[in-house]
Amino acid sequence: MKRKKTFSQEELRYLKLLAQQYPTVQAASSEIINLQAILNLPKGTEHFISDLHGEYEAFLHILNSCSGVIKEKVDDLYAATISKADRDELCTLIYYPEDKLEQLHETYEDMDEWYRITLHRLIEICRWVSSKYTRSKVRKALPRDYAYIIDELLHTHYEETDKRDYYENIISTIIDLGQADRFIEAVSAVIKRMAVDHMHIVGDIFDRGPRADVIMDSLLDYHSVDIQWGNHDILWMGAASGSRTLVATVLANSIHYNNLEVIETGYGISLRPLSVFANEVYKDCDVHRFAVKLTGPDADQYSEKDKLLSARMHKAITIILFKLEGQKLLRHPEYGMADRLLLDKIDYEHKCITIDGVTYPLEDTDFPTVDPKDPYTLTPEENSVIDQLTASFQRSEKLQKHVRFLYSKGSLYKVFNGNLLFHGCIPMTEDGQLLTFTLGGKERKGKEFFDYVDTAARQAYYLKPGSDERRLGMDLLWFLWAGRNSPIFGRDRMTTFERRLIKDESAWTEPKNAYYTHYQDPAVCDLLLKEFGLEGPHCHIINGHIPVKSKKGESPIKGGGKLLVIDGGFCRAYQPTTGIAGYTLIYNSWVMRIVSHQPFCGRKEAIEENKDIANSSQVFERMESRLKIAQTDIGRKLQAQSDDLRNLVEAFKAGAVLEDHRE
Repeated sequence: MKRKKTFSQEELRYLKLLAQQYPTVQAASSEIINLQAILNLPKGTEHFISDLHGEYEAFLHILNSCSGVIKEKVDDLYAATISKADRDELCTLIYYPEDKLEQLHETYEDMDEWYRITLHRLIEICRWVSSKYTRSKVRKALPRDYAYIIDELLHTHYEETDKRDYYENIISTIIDLGQADRFIEAVSAVIKRMAVDHMHIVGDIFDRGPRADVIMDSLLDYHSVDIQWGNHDILWMGAASGSRTLVATVLANSIHYNNLEVIETGYGISLRPLSVFANEVYKDCDVHRFAVKLTGPDADQYSEKDKLLSARMHKAITIILFKLEGQKLLRHPEYGMADRLLLDKIDYEHKCITIDGVTYPLEDTDFPTVDPKDPYTLTPEENSVIDQLTASFQRSEKLQKHVRFLYSKGSLYKVFNGNLLFHGCIPMTEDGQLLTFTLGGKERKGKEFFDYVDTAARQAYYLKPGSDERRLGMDLLWFLWAGRNSPIFGRDRMTTFERRLIKDESAWTEPKNAYYTHYQDPAVCDLLLKEFGLEGPHCHIINGHIPVKSKKGESPIKGGGKLLVIDGGFCRAYQPTTGIAGYTLIYNSWVMRIVSHQPFCGRKEAIEENKDIANSSQVFERMESRLKIAQTDIGRKLQAQSDDLRNLVEAFKAGAVLEDHRE
């Protein structure tokens, strides 16, 4: 005789709450059956991308093409029956349905036959990419206006004669009612939605490229995404939180690289206070070391007056930045960065500075707002300018919306399906030990340090403005951006001062943390994974941050396959270094593979000429058998739910919890 199960009072309290949702044996049993069915489905496809750096056109194309997966599906289905030109056109239609349809209307006089053929093909592609999901999950992804029709077409067996007539009638009705364009847009959206189950952005959405705000808008609408903060994301998060130092950093970087569109157009932040101040205070100053980098097709459109104003603005905000950084270092001796206090080390008489025992001549010592006896104090005018600019960052509704999203979907690191994701590094000592930081009055390293910093980063944004706790959080955001061996900066120092004022490039060196040497050792990777609770043959560390020099033969696969660096140079500025234009790491139910992308021709050419990004794919790990949802993090949660429901059924049968058959 089966022994009667007993329940603790705590278990009964929980089961009675669960019974409110599943009030009968039948209801609980049905849900158990549903959960077990889901657990036996193949694992969803994950995509990992990093270091987007504002390169919005290329990123949106990668998003629309699902990193080349849609083209692979189209070629698999139709390579033997459709010409390459027609397959390319079909792919472009899926990527950019509205724009492509507009072009095709000018090409075809009678669209009906084209509609009929195309709708059949799109439904077939949609059926294939959605085949490994439950019908319920697919339904939830369908656009409301066409959910019933798409569901019917996906699950109608065309081979049966009576069903074929039914299928064809639906297609004809869509065309006759003038709904074909909207229906194509809807099906294309479903194809893209089902081709990628979840997206990981492994840091650095912001800076260098033109429009990080456009990328953020696309991520806001994405069905399933998480973000691991990169140093450039932390920079903007700190600026939005009200850190004057990080506002000055954002502006100094953006002016230096002539990348103000995202600030002025994207986020509606006016730079007039800075331009007026710079033109007045720096009008007679030497600004040659602060000339703005002008690249690209628009470089010739700037007049000498424009260039001069930009250089003055760049110098003005950089001097404010040096002062604010100095204040921060004086306030936090625990950062261990007193050697980076440089304004007070300038020898104005001899126009030089001594750093780490080496004396360098300075190219510029013309600093009208710097008092050599009190170099880190802002003038009243500088205070006013940086306060106005900081208030503008805090008032930008769009920026605040994007930063809230970064906090809600982001973190310093993530453990997901056996992989450890973070942007930069796990700081290590030269002898291969975890580096210890003394912050917040306590020594911390490894996971404990990451967890502490993640919490402090949130305090910078969410705690009461003006409070000591919020200011400490904002200071820590700066430390993450530029602090010695910060886990998302990963270098000994940031040499902005040297780069602006010293000609000798040997002073510009920014030594990397020892992590970047040790991560080639599989045993070290295993130890780091274990620090975050991961063990096993299919566990990996996934990083961005340091561009992989692919053109020089460097591989993104490190540590005997235990670690992957997926910064392949999405941003045009980094492509001469990498030789490619980005990576996507794809992890499906069968394999892990890295897709390398070639430079994007541009949205206009892609639509008009059906040009795609050229991709090459390398499989570096195969699963012993097809992974099922039961073997994923989500699967373990679903299994726990199933176990709880089994306990509820037992409780119903034992009379410990009473069924409620009321409807």
